[in-house]
Amino acid sequence: MFGHSKQPDLHVLVLRDADVIAAQVRWALEEASPEERPGLERAAAIVEEAAAASDAELRSRWVRERAAAAGIEGSYDSVHVIKALREAAPGLTLVQAVQLAKEAEAARSVS
Repeated sequence: MFGHSKQPDLHVLVLRDADVIAAQVRWALEEASPEERPGLERAAAIVEEAAAASDAELRSRWVRERAAAAGIEGSYDSVHVIKALREAAPGLTLVQAVQLAKEAEAARSVS
């Protein structure tokens, strides 16, 4: 009846550079001495794991990090977290901040 019937689009760009990092680690692994190989193999596995994260997981992590940086504990969809998100990213609209916060809270409930 009032308002929008569909969820507004979230226009947040998720930047990924794990592929560049993975290429650098693979290159280093090719040139590595036997002593360096175990550490670089572990690093390669960590980079692959990070690259497999979904955009939603990355957005949720960003919300968690902003909340922690602001010293906020508890629900990620609280007013305090939403305010912290908007302060961390001044161009973020209220609707976007609420949507990010709700997504992070839902992700926490699933884990």
